[in-house]
Amino acid sequence: MTPRHKPLLIVVTGPTASGKSALAVDLALTLGCDIISADSRQIYRGIPIATAAPTREQLSAVRHHLVGILPLDAYYSASLFADQASALLPRLFASGGNRAIVCGGSMMYIDALTEGLDDLPTVSDEVRSSVLRLYNAGGLEAIRSELATLDPAYMERVDLSNPRRIIHAIEISLMAGRPYSELIGRKAAVERPYDIVRMAIGWSREQLFGRIAARTSAMMAEGLLDEARSVMHLRHLNALNTVGIKEALACLDGLMSPSEAEAKLARNTRVYAKKQLTWMRRYPDLYLLDPTAPLLPQALPLTL
Repeated sequence: MTPRHKPLLIVVTGPTASGKSALAVDLALTLGCDIISADSRQIYRGIPIATAAPTREQLSAVRHHLVGILPLDAYYSASLFADQASALLPRLFASGGNRAIVCGGSMMYIDALTEGLDDLPTVSDEVRSSVLRLYNAGGLEAIRSELATLDPAYMERVDLSNPRRIIHAIEISLMAGRPYSELIGRKAAVERPYDIVRMAIGWSREQLFGRIAARTSAMMAEGLLDEARSVMHLRHLNALNTVGIKEALACLDGLMSPSEAEAKLARNTRVYAKKQLTWMRRYPDLYLLDPTAPLLPQALPLTL
């Protein structure tokens, strides 16, 4: 394929179980380029079933980046992803005919790379450690109380069952000396030296939920419970605060049967997929590909 004059970043996104990985691999094989994973959990080693990481066959077919490279106790963030992906892109454009693919459903990670992040202070190790100690000592109640003091406005809209978001807001408030809610929405200006095209497979909600049910069953059959058992001694880590691991650990704790865990996993995955679909509506330039038509090459939204 003829190299482009200006680099092109192809963003393959969409809700969980929509077929992003397979589409990205097909695209990469057609275009002769690499894939960067934009998934906040696939970055970690040891939980490929729970995170629906690319299969061995997919990893062998196309070179993937930022998949399974961190231990479960490593800190990671959208900012770190944007820095690492940006550092990779010049080399990947050079080897891939001025094309590269970013594939994932962690929309905040994709936005951090393509649109920039809110202009927030970098959190020091000291602050991060102190907030983590607060959480480990007092759990959700302790960090909720701290957030109520530091930023009551954000307290009213944050998901109070999501410790990661609460902790992040506390860290930024402490570093900035101002409420987190006063800082978000002020993005640093970014100018990307490449074109961007976004695409997703446009399943109906009924079709998507059917795919979620099928994948949930497959995860259980592939050994999700055994995978969770192998990391359950690390269950306090943020990397394991994720759909798939949480339900499996509850089953291993005897709180539900395997069939109940599978049903709950499917339900929680549907909830997560709905959130992803809501986020996707923010992209006016998103191409929705017809899942009933051949996706490659005829159905591509433009000449890549």
